[in-house]
Amino acid sequence: MKKTSLLFLAIIALISSAFIKPIVNESKPITVVIDAGHGGYDFGATSNDTYEKVIVSQIAEKVKSLNENKDITILFTRTSDEFITLDKRTNYINSVKPDLILSLHVNSSSDHQKSGVDFYVSNDSSFFEKSNEIANKLNQEFTKNTTLKVSDVKKAPYNILKKSDSPAVLIELGYLSNPNDKKYLTDDEEQNKIAKNIISFLSELK
Repeated sequence: MKKTSLLFLAIIALISSAFIKPIVNESKPITVVIDAGHGGYDFGATSNDTYEKVIVSQIAEKVKSLNENKDITILFTRTSDEFITLDKRTNYINSVKPDLILSLHVNSSSDHQKSGVDFYVSNDSSFFEKSNEIANKLNQEFTKNTTLKVSDVKKAPYNILKKSDSPAVLIELGYLSNPNDKKYLTDDEEQNKIAKNIISFLSELK
């Protein structure tokens, strides 16, 4: 009788397990807006015939072409060499309501020794805490995968950061005024690495 009961319980357990839905660790689809700074008559930082607006556009295009993750939708505030006001950029961003905005820029300084990557968030934004969390994680990603010095996350009241109704991070990818940074920023393979850093980070973003 005891053996029969055990057999009966085993059969019940087997049947029950057949109806239990397996746990699937699915990725969460996210929408990201890449804001390539400047454009048109607004050249941004310049060094001889090298322009910030061109560098950030090249990197934005590489992010687009290298993205093979179907769960990441990438949109852009500009896709050509045109001047778009900051208000138009933020209006577009807020109409899309993305999960994240990454604003790409290149730095410049009268001190040609200044070098490295800087990340900025705005504490005037209602999404400051989330932006800061994301910026620190992205900072770590760049620290592992770039030859340039990566500074701690900084705060700044940039328009794109404080007026966007989503988490937003502005990245200064290097100093065009620094010869070593300029070589890095204009190298096709290094630009690919920057784009891959961004894609790798977005793939892990929840």
